[in-house]
Amino acid sequence: MNRGVRRIFVLVIVLFLVLMGGTARWTVFESDKLDKNDLNGRLALKTERVPRGTIRAADGTLLAKSVKQKDGTYVRHYTAAAKQASQLLGYAYTLAGLSGMEKVHNDDLTGKVKSAATLLSAIRGSNTKGDDVISTLEPKVQQAAITGLNGRVGAAVAIDTKTGGILAMASNPGFDPNDEATRAGRKKIAAISGSPSINRATAGQYPPGSTMKVVTTAAALASGKYTPDSTVSGTSPLVVQTKPLSNFHGEQFPANITLTDALTNSVNTAFARVAEDLGANPIADMMKNFGFNKALPVDAYGLASGVRDSKSHDLLPIKDDTVDIARVAIGQERLAVTPLQMAFVAATIARGGDKPRLSTVQRVVDPDGRTLSDLGNGHSAGRAVSQRVASQLTAMMEQVVKEGTGTAAALSGLRVAGKTGSAEVGGDLVDPWFIGFAPAEAPRVAVAVMMEKLPNATGGVDAAPIAKAMMEAAL
Repeated sequence: MNRGVRRIFVLVIVLFLVLMGGTARWTVFESDKLDKNDLNGRLALKTERVPRGTIRAADGTLLAKSVKQKDGTYVRHYTAAAKQASQLLGYAYTLAGLSGMEKVHNDDLTGKVKSAATLLSAIRGSNTKGDDVISTLEPKVQQAAITGLNGRVGAAVAIDTKTGGILAMASNPGFDPNDEATRAGRKKIAAISGSPSINRATAGQYPPGSTMKVVTTAAALASGKYTPDSTVSGTSPLVVQTKPLSNFHGEQFPANITLTDALTNSVNTAFARVAEDLGANPIADMMKNFGFNKALPVDAYGLASGVRDSKSHDLLPIKDDTVDIARVAIGQERLAVTPLQMAFVAATIARGGDKPRLSTVQRVVDPDGRTLSDLGNGHSAGRAVSQRVASQLTAMMEQVVKEGTGTAAALSGLRVAGKTGSAEVGGDLVDPWFIGFAPAEAPRVAVAVMMEKLPNATGGVDAAPIAKAMMEAAL
């Protein structure tokens, strides 16, 4: 009898310890992880009776506000302008949880005490609503991106080269974040073809095509083995790893064109030869300098850009023996990048080789009108290339827009630097690209535009005009 009682006692103690451990795990050790779970509606539920702060665009345009209901609770409402940036802005609903900026800046929007000033407001009882968030988004630039995409699947990004602020981040198809409030609305979103909830600007994975030649050129110039006037061979085809590599549409170029001419006319075989001459290390190092192989920090779910294994989709070291560095150099092979990554490359060159610290928020303002934080500070995230290399690259990219494949991005009275890309993805289907910045001599905006699987498309014809419209709107 005593032995049986002891066994039951030990079992109860063990179960009690398991219960304590499980409770401690979620309330102490992994509480932050639980709070950040996209499906956790508790964060939205506990603030239903306190209105979240508004989210506004840089020009003051209202994007999101809380509307009081008859029962005294508040429900989030998103404006027409917000629908154009739905993936970046996100949503905040009890049913759906939090995503995007609504999630990343939840502490601000709910007025969580972070300073003596907000603590004093809370004690006085005046802290009855969340703080307002002023974003970096410019509606005119965002509208230019949406209009340019014209219903086609793709993404476009614009970055303020001085502050690192995201001026536009469009991903098509989009959705109405108001629909996340109800089950019927969520079914409506799920019925939209093309996975509208995915932010293609930060999480899409695409071969960058010839826009990658900008990174390859940076590696060549930084190596000291090449200058903009160095001669390379543009003859086609070139056999690489027993497979022929050709110029776009099999075009032929001389055996002694300059590196600038090769970039201007986007000569595949020239850059494949440069890559084979340099070897994998300089290109891998330059990709790392430009932020490849890790997700860029921004208020949306993001994926890293790099060479991915075709089966596991894991990132591979660029220096791996199985990686065809000649094809990586021209933006093919298994290289997969986000449009944000390529906009970041353009912005870095525009800043003289200095990487921008990206931000989607200008400032946070509390209910009393005090600015609690100013995030759009333009601080550096480190150097990718020297100012000399960036200057040489800028001059070479100007030639692309002046007389090369990117003339459709030219702006009247302004110098524009850019690079087109036409990534072949099967049959006659192409992912057209354009990256660039303006004005070239004193840059203020950098852009990247990409569309998915258009028949017989090119970056110069299909993506460059969208980039032009975005730069015009920004300037």
